[in-house]
Parts: sequence; C-alpha cells; structure tokens
Amino acid sequence: MSEKKIRRKTFVGVVVSDKMDKTVVVQVERLVQHPRFKKYVKKRKKYMAHDEENKCRVGDKVLIRETRPLSRHKRWRVVEILERRVKEGE
Repeated sequence: MSEKKIRRKTFVGVVVSDKMDKTVVVQVERLVQHPRFKKYVKKRKKYMAHDEENKCRVGDKVLIRETRPLSRHKRWRVVEILERRVKEGE
C-alpha cells in the first residue's frame, strides 16, 4: 500500500475566546484583493480549535492546523503558541 502525503492547511491567528473546555476560538485575518476595485480588503474568519491542555489565553497568537472532525464545529487543532499576550500589570 502506498503512503499518501497529506498536506493540511495551517493558519496563524489570535485567540478571541477561551471560555470553553479544551476549545479556543481563533480569529484569522487575511488580505484579499477586491476583484473590481483592486484594493486590498481585510477578511476575518473565526475557527474553533482544539486546545488539549487549555494553555491558550485571549490575545495569544497561535498556529492552527486542519485535522479530522473533533466535534460539530471543531476541525482545527492548536499546534503551538507563537506569541503570548503581555498583561498590563506585569
């Protein structure tokens, strides 16, 4: 049997909610050129991602990767935390 190399999509985004258990909501922002006016517009989309150890906090920059369906809405997994949000008091 031949092994198939699976290329999974990856995105970098910011955690906007961590209120669920083992789940975070990540907002991914990208620039898209308008088809008619050729101006670049920011597009935002939110993804629910699996966070096994509940390490992510609101404001963290994370790398998420596509995975098998884990629940009704979760099809992404947090691979790593790229940048921690610094709190005001610290």
